[in-house]
Amino acid sequence: METRELRYFVAVAEEAHVSRAAERLGMAQPPLSRAIAQLERRLGADLFVRTPRGVTLTSAGETLLREGRVALAAVEAAERRTRRTVAAAGRASVVLTAKAGASSELMAKLLDAYAAEPDAVDVEVLLSPPGHQAPMLRDGRADVAILHRPFDDTSGFDVDPLLVEDQVLILPGGHPASRRSSMTLAEATSIPDLPLPRWPNLDGSYPDGPGPELRDLTQVLQLVRLGRAAMVLPESAQANLRDGLVVLPIADAPRVTTVIAWPPHSTSTGVAGLVRTAGRL
Repeated sequence: METRELRYFVAVAEEAHVSRAAERLGMAQPPLSRAIAQLERRLGADLFVRTPRGVTLTSAGETLLREGRVALAAVEAAERRTRRTVAAAGRASVVLTAKAGASSELMAKLLDAYAAEPDAVDVEVLLSPPGHQAPMLRDGRADVAILHRPFDDTSGFDVDPLLVEDQVLILPGGHPASRRSSMTLAEATSIPDLPLPRWPNLDGSYPDGPGPELRDLTQVLQLVRLGRAAMVLPESAQANLRDGLVVLPIADAPRVTTVIAWPPHSTSTGVAGLVRTAGRL
């Protein structure tokens, strides 16, 4: 298959309509329909069920959409990383992405230890909202990432676990709930006057809910301190807390595993060195 055909297919699958996909791709509908039909003949399978209102994916189409997105991301990543190499005039460097405000102490130790290595290269750190790190690693904006299971999708990456920890609830001091010794996850997420914040989806939209729309951890903690929200975080986040906040254990919350992740096909010596250093911490 050609990448052009995959892009055509993904556009039709995501729009669920050939005409809308053609408009998105900036082309006429007939050649797009022919390209999809040719792709189906080549694969020997129907990828879509056609209806008067649009198209839906068959099981074969669902498989190709899942795999096709990975393939297109790999192509885009190869182009991005090549352009970065050219822009750096051949000077080796590594881009590390992580959640803003998360794993700060761990990353500081990692970067300091790696910088002391004789063959260390420059490390650029990109901090972004939750959920953005894995896509950045897949499409080439980053070379290595700090991810957190079970929240981040690590499928398709090589990973090394760095830390396993419990989750805790961050509350404003003086709130009646702060006198509890612990809570269940259901209790922590249903305190009437302390809603949990809503983080943005990858497209910038927010999930429905009563909590405030937020983008960074500093903003969250300020609202918690003001008595406007509560926050569930890994217990290591306590190192960044100031006065005025109370931390409660959450008895039944899943444990968080922090991992360092990188593409399995990576040949970067900088990535390899950073991963080796992380494994020694």
